[in-house]
Amino acid sequence: MQTGNILLRDLDPDGILRLTLNDAARRNPLSEAMLDALATAFDTAGSDTSVRVIVLAANGPVFSAGHDLKEMTAGRAGPDRGRAYFSKVMAMCSGVMQAIVACPKPVIAEVDGIATAAGCQLVASCDLAIASDTARFSTPGVHIGLFCSTPMVALSRNVSNKHAMEMLLTGDMVPAARAEAFGLVNRVVAPEALRDTTMEIAAKIASKSQLTLATGKRAFYAQREMPLAQAYDYASQVMVDNMMARDAEEGIGAFIEKRSPKWQDA
Repeated sequence: MQTGNILLRDLDPDGILRLTLNDAARRNPLSEAMLDALATAFDTAGSDTSVRVIVLAANGPVFSAGHDLKEMTAGRAGPDRGRAYFSKVMAMCSGVMQAIVACPKPVIAEVDGIATAAGCQLVASCDLAIASDTARFSTPGVHIGLFCSTPMVALSRNVSNKHAMEMLLTGDMVPAARAEAFGLVNRVVAPEALRDTTMEIAAKIASKSQLTLATGKRAFYAQREMPLAQAYDYASQVMVDNMMARDAEEGIGAFIEKRSPKWQDA
């Protein structure tokens, strides 16, 4: 199955949805069409009970080169020199990144190749990221006079300030091993093991209660933006509400009785 031609969709029996960027000839840019396809895919998957985990992958040697600069340049033809068009595209891109965070399903980036600018932002926006040892990452806007300000939002929420600023100020390529040390990716494996490793992690997550995963993901991103005392108050209430769920009752009972839980996702 596929969404158009540039974003492929495949749902396996375990509820793992693979979304694959499929514009390899153009380095999988986040064009208007790609952003629109991604927005639709995450919106649909978020409410689809058959989807338990989402894996975001890409065909070709480049995961994503970021915004389509030819498309952006063409936007300068307007009487405002492109301001309205640039605002529209940035809003679309920011919407997709926020949709990944807001999606109740865990999202795992599977990166084999280069992820630059908004492509690096896409990786940073996912909940987890698994990379091949040949993958590389960068925010190279400074090379062309355009600071990677929107990629900075996701990047700075994944890595330390100094590591983020190093990437943003130099625009240098960061190899996968260093990206793992930074905290940008969770795990680095050989290219031939990338898909199996990602799917193994996805299957492990997919075996959990959907309600529990959605509760935890929402709470993680919400509390991160709060002062410490407010975060504890909020998280305590989340725990109380979670304890009232059928799946928490079932899970605790199964643990005590030494049996496998039977999730109702409720």
